[in-house]
This record gives sequence, structure tokens and C-alpha cells, in this order.
Amino acid sequence: MDSETQPTERDRSSRPSDSGTPPDPEAREGRSRFAFRGGRPGAGDRGGQEPSAEPGGVAAWVPGGWITLTPLVCLVFLLLLSAFVLQPFRIPSGSMEHGLRIGDRVLVNKLAYRFGAGPQRGDIVVFDGTGTFGTGDYIKRVVGVGGDHVVCCDEEGRVQVNGRSVDESAFLYPGDSPSTVRFDVVVPDGTLFVLGDHRARSSDSRDHLGSPGGGMVPVDDVTGRADWIVWPFGHTTGLGRPDAYARVPAAGDSDG
Repeated sequence: MDSETQPTERDRSSRPSDSGTPPDPEAREGRSRFAFRGGRPGAGDRGGQEPSAEPGGVAAWVPGGWITLTPLVCLVFLLLLSAFVLQPFRIPSGSMEHGLRIGDRVLVNKLAYRFGAGPQRGDIVVFDGTGTFGTGDYIKRVVGVGGDHVVCCDEEGRVQVNGRSVDESAFLYPGDSPSTVRFDVVVPDGTLFVLGDHRARSSDSRDHLGSPGGGMVPVDDVTGRADWIVWPFGHTTGLGRPDAYARVPAAGDSDG
């Protein structure tokens, strides 16, 4: 009897292949990796490494990437803000003292009159004086709007608008009279009659009564309304409309 033990099924499965080449352990590992990745062809071709992300978008086209792009975006935003919404303005003279001093910085609201609303009595406005006052921008207070009858002065030396005397003591420069120049004007539609708060040092509508336009400022030349003093910090405040003109009747409804 042949004494050699017959190999079992389990023994045969663990024996080297007939070719004599040992089984490749990577083959089973590769099949496992292939199955884990959902059967995507070539998933294991790069040794299990995923492709690295490459920069894209606008930053990829700007030298320095986001480090350069961020300040550029901020600059463009500030330019658009100044052009269409808020514009800083430096007070160049003492014509609006004591409320606005030389060197003060104010923010001009350029949207204040862009949606149907017009300047009102008491507003502080910045306007282009070219052709009416001179070259450049000016800042003054609105005393009369289109249709108003503005007179100086009443028996007590006060400015009258549509027959109502106006108490300007809240903003008039201490020691100044409302005006040393007499005037009696009706403000044409679409224009403004403006005065400085420091009447003794202000060149305003009174000084141009005999000039073309009669010293009136076209509403279309108004840049916006000065709403805030923002510099220096110790002088920051809002520039609201005073109550002095609140009881002035509308044009045509004169008290007198």
C-alpha cells in the first residue's frame, strides 16, 4: 500500500501555483482597494494619493492672490461709496462757525435728495458754486426754497420767511446780526436761497443778488446734505435740521 498521505482540499488551496511563482499579496490588496473606491478605473494608479487642489477664481489671476485682491476690493468699494452715497468734505473757511469750524470733516449724504425729496429750510448743503458763487464747492444753510418770500429784516432785525420771523439764535454765530444787508426776494422754483451761519464772514446769496441768477443756487448743483461731523473725534456730532423753520408756512400761505 502506498503510505503517502493524500492531500486534502485545504492543503491544495494553500500550495504555490504550478508555475512556481509565489502569490502576489499586492494583488489581493489592490482588488480590495479597487472595491473600496467604488470600482473607479485607475483609482489606485497614484498609490492612493488624491489629486491636489489648484487655485482658481479671480485671485488666481492677480499677482499676490488674495493678499493683493482684498485691499483692491476695499479701495473700489470706498470709491463707489464716495461717488454715490457718502462723500467727505473739509470745511475750508469760517463761514459756518460756530457749528462748523475750519478743518472739520463732514460727511455729505449724496442720497438725501435723489429719490424725490428736495432740500428743506434749515438743511446744511454742499453745492457746486461754479457760475453762481465762484469756482469750487461751498457749504451753506438753506433759508429759502422755491416759491419762498425771504425778507430781512423785521422790526427786531430777524429774517422773515413767508411772513414768519425766524429765531436763528440756536445756530447763528454769537454776536452776529442776522444780516447787515437788506434784501427782499422771492426764490424761483428749482433754486435755493442760502446763508452762512457766521453772517459777518460769509459770502452767500446776499452778496450775489445783482449777479446772474440773483444769488440763487440751482437745486441741480447741490451735491448733498451735510449730516455728520466726523473729525476731529472730540467734535463729532450729527447735523440735524433745527426747529427754527418748523413753523414757517408754505410758500403762498404767508402770515403777512
